[in-house]
Amino acid sequence: MDMGLKNKTALVTGSTKGIGKAIAIELAKEGVHVLINGRNEEEAERTVNEIKSAFPDTFPQNAAADIVDIRQREALFKKHPQIDILVNNMGIYELMQYEDVDDEVWEKYFRTNVLAANGLSKFYLPKMLKSDFGRIIFIASEEAMMPSGQMPQYCMTKSMLLSLSKSLSKLTIGTEVTVNTIMPGPTLSENVKQIIEGMYPDEGMTFSEKEKKFMTTNLPQSEIQRFIKPIEIGRLAAFVCSPYASAFKGSPIRMDGGMVPTIF
Repeated sequence: MDMGLKNKTALVTGSTKGIGKAIAIELAKEGVHVLINGRNEEEAERTVNEIKSAFPDTFPQNAAADIVDIRQREALFKKHPQIDILVNNMGIYELMQYEDVDDEVWEKYFRTNVLAANGLSKFYLPKMLKSDFGRIIFIASEEAMMPSGQMPQYCMTKSMLLSLSKSLSKLTIGTEVTVNTIMPGPTLSENVKQIIEGMYPDEGMTFSEKEKKFMTTNLPQSEIQRFIKPIEIGRLAAFVCSPYASAFKGSPIRMDGGMVPTIF
């Protein structure tokens, strides 16, 4: 299906690996010129070259910057003042007990997972409204709606993104600009794969067997009983960015594998 996105420009934060990279690749597959962002200049350049090789009709660019740093964010704005699509994917997470989360940690997560995305959105949203087309997507988590209790500092920020998305969406009434949130469930990023491999070092087990054992033991509420593939989130994001998804406005879009129970 042609998503109608050819020659659009998209900034995907945290796009040198994991979900962000998968989104960038799927957008490039639709003819989008992607701006690859990450703190590491070499990793960003490597991803740019990879996408350019796979999709030679597009023009990916290196947009390396630490977007938590206001000065680096402003430099990014000067270099790329106009975009059609903003995917706020960059974020941090780690398992922590509530009693170990001090004020410094709370502030670090708020600055990284919320304020950085808000800063980008605040700059690009007015330009999108002026041109009467734009897409802003926040990548949240099922933890935004169903906190596990294992990452309170992370869950807090993801819940904030749901609220921010809806608030910004209210500013887009009557326009072809949309602001939405995608909430993935447990996803098979590079880091997660390493963790699973380390938990079950038995060489006689395939990764699929290790994955199934982990899901059965740790996430029995998952209805798919496997990790979500980043490409699945990438394809969903590409659709939400498309003109065909104009009716999604301020929507919390779940892709959690059945993790979150539905209450009627």
